[in-house]
Amino acid sequence: MRFGCYTSRMAIEPLLLKSRRIGPAEPGVLVEITPQQAGWEYIHFTVRRLVSGATWYGKTKDDECCIVLLSGTCTVTWTGHAPVTLGPRASVFASYPHAVYLPSGQSFSVEASEPTDLAECRAPSDKPLSPVHVRPQDCGYEIRGGGNATRQIVDILPPAFPADRLLICEVFTPSGNWSSYPPHKHDVDNPPAEVDLEETYYYRMSDPLGYGFQRLYSLDGHRDETVRVEDGDLVLIRDGYHPFVTAYGYDAYYLNVLAGTRRSMAASDDPRYAHFRQSWPPQDPRLPVVPR
Repeated sequence: MRFGCYTSRMAIEPLLLKSRRIGPAEPGVLVEITPQQAGWEYIHFTVRRLVSGATWYGKTKDDECCIVLLSGTCTVTWTGHAPVTLGPRASVFASYPHAVYLPSGQSFSVEASEPTDLAECRAPSDKPLSPVHVRPQDCGYEIRGGGNATRQIVDILPPAFPADRLLICEVFTPSGNWSSYPPHKHDVDNPPAEVDLEETYYYRMSDPLGYGFQRLYSLDGHRDETVRVEDGDLVLIRDGYHPFVTAYGYDAYYLNVLAGTRRSMAASDDPRYAHFRQSWPPQDPRLPVVPR
């Protein structure tokens, strides 16, 4: 794992992490960020690859954990529950997600029946909650925006989900389109208008040559950076506005993981661009990227 795109603070707090480049039949962690490495309180995010027949054993300990299938097929077993199958999912662009939510204090195992990529999303929790198998038909569906700012939102752990801190969704952006637009932020605890949330963007592209740009900025100018994102990249959102655009010819996917003190995704728009929400043109007919 290597770091990229630093500000003067980034020697301690990375902004962009690049995935390890390993073969499809090679096991290992592709990318990982811990709260200590990120310089924040909650989100621990890992993407790992299992080879066919391999088993990964884990414990949630003092975290809640959501395992999201990115590709492949696997069987998940946890304390006191019969095994459940996640998949098959050929890629994030092929079909809807499968996931398992596990509260703190659980032991689990994941056995892959083919090469399988998994996102492990964690946040501290001590609430006595119940495990949940999240099937594709349990996930949400929304086409948001208009024109070349149209994108598809697939909720996995929305605010109404019985979790503690974790909020998770997948976003599909057709080639050339803007996403997370108008630019919005969630770094101030001011409910119901806005809540303070940490966030990660984990990217996959429809083609390995695909790329896009994400701007991270604040109105007062203390942050204003633009990073080029490629397949497998992880961007950390600590504060400020964070719109994204994908290059022409390449559809983009990102997995959003958010966590804070409230179960809400309330955010505030950059006031200079907020009016676009009131006057969207017709939605892009290429949506949905992945059928419901």
